[in-house]
Amino acid sequence: MIETFKNLIIRKAYTERVQPYIGSHIIKILTGQRRTGKSYILYQLMEEIKKTGPDANLIYINTEFAEFRDIQDGRDLYEYVSARLQSGKANYVFIDEIQEIAGFEQGMKSLFAEEKCDLYCTGSNAHLLSGELATYLAGRYIQIQVHPLSYSEFLVFHGLENTLETLQKYLHIGGLPYMASLAPLNRSEELSQEYLRNIYESILLRDVIARENIRNIQFLENLAAYAADNTGSLFSANNISKYLKNQRVNMPVQTVITYLSALQKSFLVRKVSRIDIKGLKIFEIGEKYYFEDIGLRNILVKNPLILDIAKVIENAVYNFLVQRDFTVYVGSLGGAEIDFVAEKLGTKLYVQVAFRISDEETARREFGGLERIDDNFPKYVVTLDDYLPAYSESGIRCVHLKDFLMMDL
Repeated sequence: MIETFKNLIIRKAYTERVQPYIGSHIIKILTGQRRTGKSYILYQLMEEIKKTGPDANLIYINTEFAEFRDIQDGRDLYEYVSARLQSGKANYVFIDEIQEIAGFEQGMKSLFAEEKCDLYCTGSNAHLLSGELATYLAGRYIQIQVHPLSYSEFLVFHGLENTLETLQKYLHIGGLPYMASLAPLNRSEELSQEYLRNIYESILLRDVIARENIRNIQFLENLAAYAADNTGSLFSANNISKYLKNQRVNMPVQTVITYLSALQKSFLVRKVSRIDIKGLKIFEIGEKYYFEDIGLRNILVKNPLILDIAKVIENAVYNFLVQRDFTVYVGSLGGAEIDFVAEKLGTKLYVQVAFRISDEETARREFGGLERIDDNFPKYVVTLDDYLPAYSESGIRCVHLKDFLMMDL
């Protein structure tokens, strides 16, 4: 298995976070949307372990492969691994898409308690650790979410320079790693759209409908499309329910909430809460939704990209901040909205996103809210405009999107 993956592009943002824990008695868990590259990061970790310990015993299980279909539950998992442990050697166990094994918690608990192997696993469900395993292993695991390619990774994977044309490609097809293995970008429109559609349907069927026992599939699909059409817009389950009633569709608010939660658990969309910047209060209603991958978002909308570009660049900025490990909120300050308030390790930054800053009124709107924030944390206006105003008197920096997405924040 390992020899097949010698030419992997290393995603250091993730491997370097796991490396300090290799060999430690702590479970390493990679979570994230399907096809974001979790399996390949496992392969990269396996390669690293082989370099430092050539005699190490590596046990690999991929629940999507036919050869592992006999592993049906936690007991099967425990017995399979136990039978392959080798005494006198360092044993490493890698389990891909572990949520496909019913009751995997029991097997993991036993393997962890016996301390005979170093455990690594991946999962495509946000609530992977919401049950008994999380309770039993509190403080005994690290969880790292793997995202689609950042823009800088996209350039590396596709072998491209940072140009406006490249940025447009990224905003169009998104950052699923396998896209780099398709035909060259200038000839891959049909292939990329077909691939994205297949991944979307796989997420919907396997990670949402089947796992969450969704019954009204048509409404789920309509809800996903609604979220795509309203990317970056404030809305709530109650507003959606009212909208549906106007369309003569009677859908209880709780059902809307349940279906939105199911989409979040699959990592297809992410909910962003609003925060009162002055009072640091998180509002209970009126959130925004963004897509984990822009390409998957784009295949759900009917508008051409040029008409949807403002929503797409806002989604791209949000994804960039999350990929940089920021906790992100929508800001509210005295009636003015700040697109993003991003916090990390006791620091923060503020970001306003504008497609164009073509006139004084737009500039006043985009800079005005940030100028009212009376702290010294960095503040940015991110735009696709070719004309970039210099720093404002308040120290606000205006940055082109292709440069902002390459910043080391």
